[in-house]
Amino acid sequence: MNESDDMLRATGLLTLGSRFRRLGERLQGETQEILSQYDPQVPSALHPVLNMLIQRGPQTIGQISAGLGLAQPGVTRSVSALVRLGLVAVVTSPNDGRLRLAELTPEGRDFVALAQAEIWPRVERAVTDLCAGFGPELLQSLQDIEDGLDLLSLIDRSEGPKA
Repeated sequence: MNESDDMLRATGLLTLGSRFRRLGERLQGETQEILSQYDPQVPSALHPVLNMLIQRGPQTIGQISAGLGLAQPGVTRSVSALVRLGLVAVVTSPNDGRLRLAELTPEGRDFVALAQAEIWPRVERAVTDLCAGFGPELLQSLQDIEDGLDLLSLIDRSEGPKA
C-alpha cells in the first residue's frame, strides 16, 4: 500500500495509537511465524511473561502487570494460557499464604532455555536489522512518549493550556 492510500499514514499524529497497534500486530504476527518453527503452541504475546518469570522468579499477577506495564486482566489471561500449556503453575507464596504466585514449571524452564538460546536471539537479530541506523533513537522516542503520558494524559493534553 502506498502512502497516499494509507489512511493511517495520511492522518499523521492523529492516528498514532492505531499505527502503533498495526505495527505491533504485524511485528507479533511475523514473530509468531518464527516461533512456530519451534513450538507453535506458545503465542508471541506470552513471551514477555515468560521472560519476566525467568528474570525475576515467581511473581503475583500485580507484579507481572506492573513490571510489563500491562493491565491486570490481560496478564491474568496470559498466565492462564501459560498454565493451560503447562509452562506456568500458580502456587501459594511460601512467605505469605494470601498471595498466589505464577512460577515456571520444569517444562516452562526448558522452553525458556530454548527461547533464550535460539528463538529470542533470532527475533532480536531480525528487529535489530529492521531498525538499523535508528534503533536507539526509536527506543528513546518510545520512552519519551511513555514518560510523557505518565506526566500528563492525552485527555488532559486535549483540553489545551489552562487559563
